[in-house]
Amino acid sequence: MPTVAPLDLEGHVVAAEFLGDVPFFATAAGTIHRLDGGEKVTEAHQGLLACVRDPHSATLLTGGEDGKVLRIAADGSVDELAHVPRKWISVLAGGPQGAVAYAYGKSSFVRQKDGTVKEFTEERSVEGLAFAPKGLRIAAARYNGVSLHWVGTNAPAADLDWKGAHTGVTFSPDGRFLVTMMQENALHGWKLEGKPGEHRHMRMTGYPAKVKSLSWSPKGKWLASSGAPAAIVWPFASKDGPMGKAPLELGTRADIMVTQVAFHPAEEVLAIGFVDGMILGVRIADGKEALLRRPGKGAITGMGWSASGKLLAFASEAGDCGVIDISA
Repeated sequence: MPTVAPLDLEGHVVAAEFLGDVPFFATAAGTIHRLDGGEKVTEAHQGLLACVRDPHSATLLTGGEDGKVLRIAADGSVDELAHVPRKWISVLAGGPQGAVAYAYGKSSFVRQKDGTVKEFTEERSVEGLAFAPKGLRIAAARYNGVSLHWVGTNAPAADLDWKGAHTGVTFSPDGRFLVTMMQENALHGWKLEGKPGEHRHMRMTGYPAKVKSLSWSPKGKWLASSGAPAAIVWPFASKDGPMGKAPLELGTRADIMVTQVAFHPAEEVLAIGFVDGMILGVRIADGKEALLRRPGKGAITGMGWSASGKLLAFASEAGDCGVIDISA
């Protein structure tokens, strides 16, 4: 059984992430806790709504009820990137070369490292943002589809239309596919090759609950999702992705829902967090399961691997957090 170092925090914990080998925990109250030779605390927001690890640097990006967008470094230092009084910032994405995207209302913004900001407006509220792998485009999820904007030019947006509310968005690591989470219990995908209007649709349905967590495998062959009493893992290795293929169902438990999924950074191994606080590790190749954490207090709300893949940080809605050492 792997060893677990527990950490009890007050209230709902939004995210658990690693910067290098230091675990960070972001609370809804707005504090950032890191375990770096003891527990250290950074007061970041008056109410934190979003915390994501920037995939292009060793920093966290956070947004709050105070209208601030912050970049938090591995030493806990804070850099304010934007401040929009009286707006709630709950949608964030990190891009290459210090770029960051954030949204409120019907507008999304891309801020470059030099501080220049470009605004993109939509007809409906922006619910999710993602940079394409090379950072040249940004996807904004909204009602009835996704808008694809070129970050560096004033070219018109390409619209990917599909009826319904799209609440989150992700590009595949190779940039060939775009997938959204929907307000209904489903994912929707597009194959991005070909001209706009010719992008093929992928309907990924059958979930008993809303999908709130997605994770790509290291080489992008698989996309894991929450929203069922198992992790639903879609195959993306072939040229048409999951079209006409059934997903894997990993870590199945009778009526206990998966709330978080997180792929290992190097191996095709998936960490699966459940509504009862339990965490399983499952190997894609053979479905072999390992119990990483027994049930605890509160649903798992965040999981993040260390760069080495030996440590897994987890957070829960009850503040029941910790670090699992799978090398033990």
